[in-house]
Amino acid sequence: MLIGLVRDSVMQCFCHTCRAPILPAVSRRQAPIKKANKIRSKQPRLSKKVKFITTEIRCQEKSRGGLSYEVILAEPAPNVTIPKKPVTPGKNVSAEEIEQKLKAAEERRISLEQKKMADLTYKLAKIEEATRKKDEITNEFINQTKEQLESKMEQHVEKREAIISDLKEKLKIHSQEIEKTREQLEQQKYIEKIAIEEKLKTAQTLRDENIKKMLERLKEHERRAELVRQNKAAAQQPLSEDNAAPIASSG
Repeated sequence: MLIGLVRDSVMQCFCHTCRAPILPAVSRRQAPIKKANKIRSKQPRLSKKVKFITTEIRCQEKSRGGLSYEVILAEPAPNVTIPKKPVTPGKNVSAEEIEQKLKAAEERRISLEQKKMADLTYKLAKIEEATRKKDEITNEFINQTKEQLESKMEQHVEKREAIISDLKEKLKIHSQEIEKTREQLEQQKYIEKIAIEEKLKTAQTLRDENIKKMLERLKEHERRAELVRQNKAAAQQPLSEDNAAPIASSG
């Protein structure tokens, strides 16, 4: 609102009599609007004596930084006396006073330099202390990390050795079981072999006995067959003799 008042006061005529209207702002994109032609009329001449009315506008605005300032628009005052700096009367300064002042200035300069050097030394000491503390913290962190890594490595080695010893024990037990099973299999195989051999001997004995029995039966059968042939031959011989006798008597 205050900015609008300032702009209106600037855009108006300085004589403050005609009150020229404020032209609207024209944007770049919009084309200027053409006004209709009006009939110009003669304005009455103003009198030569014009009273100038000064304009004073006080506006208070705050910028982003929080500062406030006033804008005053007014006609400059005609007879304004600029205040002059009061002239101090000259003094008669002696060489001793000048020398004392120079000595005091030198002492102030030396004390200022000493103070600066003391501040610089204090700052350097603080930097060195901070650097030392940082190095101590870094070294402590490195040592702690190293100890932790070493402890972890020792635990890992112990676990690995425990796992290896456990595996060795399991393999030993497994090999013992395998050896025991092999011995049992060999013993069982030997027993089965002996049983098979005994069975083969028994079968051989039975086969021999069966062969002997079969041979005896064959011999008995042949003997009986021989007896049957002999009986048959003996039975046929008397019949042939009887038949031969009647034939001889007929002759």
